[in-house]
Amino acid sequence: MFPSRISPTVLLFCVSVLLLNSNAQAQVKRPSCTKTGGLSKIVGYYEGWSSQRPCREDKLQDVPIGVYTHINIAYATIDPQTFEVLPPTRGDADLYPMIGQSRWDPDLAMFISIGGWTFNQPSGPTATTFSDLVASEENQRAFFKSLTSFMSTYGFDGVDLDWSYPGAKNRGGRPADYHNFPIFIRRLKEALRGTTGRQGLSVTLPASSRYLQHYDLKALNNDVEWFNLKSFDLHGTWDKGDQWTEARMAAHTNLTEIQGALDHLWRNNIYPYKVVLELTLYGRGYIATSPSCMEPGCPFESGSLCGNCSLEIGVLHNTEIDTLLIEKNIEPNFYEDAAVKVVTWDDQWIAYDDVETLGIKVDFAKGQCLGGVMVSAMTHDDWNGTCSYALDKAVGRIIRSVHWAGTPDV
Repeated sequence: MFPSRISPTVLLFCVSVLLLNSNAQAQVKRPSCTKTGGLSKIVGYYEGWSSQRPCREDKLQDVPIGVYTHINIAYATIDPQTFEVLPPTRGDADLYPMIGQSRWDPDLAMFISIGGWTFNQPSGPTATTFSDLVASEENQRAFFKSLTSFMSTYGFDGVDLDWSYPGAKNRGGRPADYHNFPIFIRRLKEALRGTTGRQGLSVTLPASSRYLQHYDLKALNNDVEWFNLKSFDLHGTWDKGDQWTEARMAAHTNLTEIQGALDHLWRNNIYPYKVVLELTLYGRGYIATSPSCMEPGCPFESGSLCGNCSLEIGVLHNTEIDTLLIEKNIEPNFYEDAAVKVVTWDDQWIAYDDVETLGIKVDFAKGQCLGGVMVSAMTHDDWNGTCSYALDKAVGRIIRSVHWAGTPDV
């Protein structure tokens, strides 16, 4: 259990959430399956910019092929004026020709993921591009023509839309997005049907009810092949200043909150086999206000120190966390109910998933009859693909050894 050093405001919020979850459990018929079965999909998320890191540079050919059923290449962008689909940088354009080499694994499908968090930054030129796109048939026609050409040119089998987030005013969204997005998806599906074997279509969803409420899930259900449900970034430094969460240290992935998001999907009659649980191979952390208070619920000042590879305040990749555990000779704390590990030293506090907690979340996905899991991002794993292979084993797939160049191992 998480310790109880929580302010009265946060305590009230937590009690409210517990009551809501209790009521939801009584009202929602959760799907139930055996945990001994397998999952049909294990999707890998590949960051196109990972090869540009100052350390642990991951190229696409370094990915442990033979493990994944699908790989999503992140991200392509959309021109805010012409609505053409474009590589965000020259480096990404150089990456895409590698897609064709994936054909050495006949079971692997390659998707292009469009959007992402920074695409909808309020101060950026594409802040409202998704909203502008779904609101106009003319813009959609230009987008569909460009997208299908883009996919054909580079050999993509499908497209994933990562819009962060429709209907959210603080993210360039508009109220009309709720109605417009499903109509756009229906038209996009029709456009993809006109291609040869390039009809894959997935949509990425947030676990936070703050954003999830703006999706007309019932309308999307019939036209989306599957939904990637993020199970992370539920908390972070952005909680500071929020009237409910306040500046309190909390794990960015938590099985209890993930269940709440899934309950929202079940209330909207989403088919469980269409849900892929997106897991993460990085941790989020804080600098504690006082080193004497290092438990969940204690106050924080800012994000934890960035790593040499992550280069982001408040974020450490799993490879960086593994190195810290060895160098500092420290052991993480395991919070079973949340299915998360927390490591602390000095005034640093980091919550993350490792092989053990990822396995718990895979079993959870099996028990809810989900269609699969997604690894975000594969490039945060170690060179041996430790987490990737462990997930594959937990999922229940038979791994085929496949090379990027040459013939598959038999």
